[in-house]
Amino acid sequence: MTQTPDGAADDARGAPGTRAAPAPWYRQLYIQVLVAIVLGIVLGWRWPDLAESMEPIGATFITAMKMLIGPIVFLTIIGGIAGVANLKKVGLTGIKALAYFQVGTIVAMLTGLVAINLFRLGDGVHADPSKLDTSGEAGQYIRQGEHQHWWEFLTGLVPESFFGPFVEGDILQIIFLAVIFGIALKSVGKAGEQVIATVNRLTEIVFKVLGFVMMAAPLGAFGAMAFAIGKFGLSTLTSLGSLIVLFYVTSILFVVVVLGGVLAAYVRLNIFQLFRYFKEELLLVLGTSTAEPALPGLMRKLQFMGVERSTVGLVVPTGYSFNLDGASIYLSLGTLYIAQATDTPLSVTQQLGLLAVMLLTSKGAAGVAGGGFIALTATLSTVGSVPAAGIMLIFGIDKFMSECRALVNFCGNAVATLFIAKWERGLDLARAREVLAGRAGSPPVRAAGDREDREAETDGDTVGDGHGDSSSADRPEAGADAGVKAGAKAGGSADVAK
Repeated sequence: MTQTPDGAADDARGAPGTRAAPAPWYRQLYIQVLVAIVLGIVLGWRWPDLAESMEPIGATFITAMKMLIGPIVFLTIIGGIAGVANLKKVGLTGIKALAYFQVGTIVAMLTGLVAINLFRLGDGVHADPSKLDTSGEAGQYIRQGEHQHWWEFLTGLVPESFFGPFVEGDILQIIFLAVIFGIALKSVGKAGEQVIATVNRLTEIVFKVLGFVMMAAPLGAFGAMAFAIGKFGLSTLTSLGSLIVLFYVTSILFVVVVLGGVLAAYVRLNIFQLFRYFKEELLLVLGTSTAEPALPGLMRKLQFMGVERSTVGLVVPTGYSFNLDGASIYLSLGTLYIAQATDTPLSVTQQLGLLAVMLLTSKGAAGVAGGGFIALTATLSTVGSVPAAGIMLIFGIDKFMSECRALVNFCGNAVATLFIAKWERGLDLARAREVLAGRAGSPPVRAAGDREDREAETDGDTVGDGHGDSSSADRPEAGADAGVKAGAKAGGSADVAK
């Protein structure tokens, strides 16, 4: 079989070269997820009690996706490092990524500060912190945030056991293990080749499992959205609607103007074409209110569009902990709103001091459930001038703001990976443009990484961004071509794993 541009495989029973008809629109995954989200909203609005009972459906799907994140991150990083000719490149990629993350975080926080200072939505609320009820679920977040320290992400980087991070889903510890293991595997030379081949085979299997799990994405999105609307109600949206609108508008402007500008000016790609390419992942994030289920798809599609495997393996998982643009906008906007609502005046100098604190507290809550809310509480507790109990003012709408946070986080990490790949000369720009234009087919249900397939497919190929060739073991176009070939051999449409 051969792969058609729309991702379907040729029918083996037909004549050679005959292309199968495109899948009907109703079989496209993003259409199914979009319909599921709408149905979930309707159910939550009309029958809230029934909608709340849908929570296990959404929670089970998210859990299943989280189950795969650890193995995918671990195997991708190991395979990427093993395929790099010079280990110094891995270190440089990591340093550049962290530098980019820090700059991006500062810009996102400044964007939130400017927005809330322009519109000052908290003025006139005159809330008394002593009269705010901090019991229940919100109180748990407050207490956890008060004991959250920025340095904990460093002290918790080294796991107590090898399998512990996989059981607990600690991405930072998994990254640490994978980098150490990958460097060690690379250093033993030929003795590690068989292990590398096994890693590549396991990567293929895990991505195949991902394809099976993604078939349940519409159910997961339906359950999560129905529960959110049923529990919190649409009326919650109207009580603090102006703050929600400001957050969404600010986030959209940040993505289109800042991230889109970076992508267009430096990488020379179009942000709206990127949205279309990642439409399934974006809808999945919208339906589940978290970016984690979309991480495997993000990694797979970035490799397919021409980003080196080692760059994807290092930048994307690290960015999920350190490059949280949506959470950064939320932190600065939320903190200033609470200060205004509780009649706590803050000078420009004090606001810049808050920004410095948020740069640290946002890292301390990386990977923690309710991390955005905990980071906000930790910020207020550290500064002391703004009452931490004030977060109760926005607790009711946090669920609806979390969707936007997750979407911006996802977009930020996609752009960051492309930026770092271009910076490191690890992006096949010609292929990326072909993929975004829809002329290179659809991503396969596996990761790029099978060395034998790559070598068979890439004789005479060159990297098309004008920066020179990558090593034969880590060439993005080669890996993507090999993945398409493997997907065609599997005989199924790639649509199921989008």
